Amino acid sequence: MTEHWVQKWNERYRQKEYSYGVAPNEYLKKSLENLKPGRILFGAEGEGRNAVFAARQGWEVSAFDISDEGRKKAKQLADENNVSLDYRVGELPDLNFPENQFDAAALIYAHLPPEVRSKYHQLINSYLKKGGILIIEGFSKNHLEYRAKNEKAGGPKEEKYLFSIEEIKSNFPDYEITELTETEVVLSEGSYHNGKGSVIRFTGRKL
Repeated sequence: MTEHWVQKWNERYRQKEYSYGVAPNEYLKKSLENLKPGRILFGAEGEGRNAVFAARQGWEVSAFDISDEGRKKAKQLADENNVSLDYRVGELPDLNFPENQFDAAALIYAHLPPEVRSKYHQLINSYLKKGGILIIEGFSKNHLEYRAKNEKAGGPKEEKYLFSIEEIKSNFPDYEITELTETEVVLSEGSYHNGKGSVIRFTGRKL
C-alpha cells in the first residue's frame, strides 16, 4: 500500500476522539456471542474497538493495521479495559502470522485497495484453521447512493473499494456459508459512520 494510505489513516487516528467510537460493531458483537472463545484475528483494526471487545469476552486476540496511530489508540483502549492485544503494524505479508492457527477472523469495514484485497483475503483464509469462522461487514457498492445523500454515512468514495456478494464468493470459495447478504443498516459509530448505509454481511465456516 502507498504512503498516502498510511498518512491518511495516521492523520485520522491521531485525533483525541475515537474515529468510530469505542463500542464494537453490532454485527461483530452478535456474531461472537454465538461462538466459543479461542484465537481470533482482526484485519485493518484501526483503533481497536472490536479487538478489545473480543478480548473482554475471553478471546486471545491478534490484530493488524498499517497505522501506528491506530495501534496507539488500540493499546490505550486495551489498557483501559485491562486486556491485551497482539497488534502488529505493517503490510500483512510481512507480519508473520501463523497459518492454520486462528479459530476466527474478522474484517469489519476493511476496505482495502483493490490491488491487494484478493491477496490479503487469501492470506486471512490461510491463517484460519479448518472449521474456523470468518466474519465480514463492509459497505456494498450500492452504498455510494446512500453516501451521496448523506456524507456522514461514511465509507469509501469510489466503487472499486466497496464489496459485492460475488467478490466475497470468489475470494472465499471453500466456506460453508452461514450468512451472505446485502442489507440496509443505520450506523452510529463515532464521527465517521452515521446514518443509513448498504452493507455486505458474511459469516462462513472454512471447509
